[in-house]
Amino acid sequence: NLGERQMQTTGKFLAWLLLAGFAFWMDGAIAQTTSIKTEYLGTLYAPLDAPQVIDNSLFIYNVQPGGWFKGPKLNAAVLQPAADWLRVMPAGNARLDVRLTLKTDDDQLIYVTYNGIISHSKDSFDRLMKGEVLTSKDFYFITAPTMQTASEKYAWVNHVQAVGKVVEVKAGEGSYVKYDLFIVR
Repeated sequence: NLGERQMQTTGKFLAWLLLAGFAFWMDGAIAQTTSIKTEYLGTLYAPLDAPQVIDNSLFIYNVQPGGWFKGPKLNAAVLQPAADWLRVMPAGNARLDVRLTLKTDDDQLIYVTYNGIISHSKDSFDRLMKGEVLTSKDFYFITAPTMQTASEKYAWVNHVQAVGKVVEVKAGEGSYVKYDLFIVR
């Protein structure tokens, strides 16, 4: 019976090795293999009209004159037309669909489009509706801009993905949104 016990022990040991090897392989298969770094691109400011309320799920915000973009490599005004189609989803979060054109200080045009997610708590939403200025500490508001231009000077924007995070937003009288944008590296 010593042989049987050795076989059982050996079998258990081999099973343990197999499981340990599988776990190690699985851990390696799902481990992070890259990282993301960001580089500050600039800040976008857009004063907003009161929304066109299509229904409870679709609000269209026109960007008023006076919008701007300021960054280390790019300074521009936001041209009209520019707008944000905001959809309220069944779970209560909102999805953005924004389109605008930047006219740089040296008269070059850059088309910008982005989507994004806004997610409020009841408290942050109520505060926004009362006209309070909210910041990135108050709620989740992330965007994913891409850009397009024919300008040789700014051609680099055609080759990058950006992400944006809200700096401030205000609803009601004097409404606006301000984002910091970053190039993903």
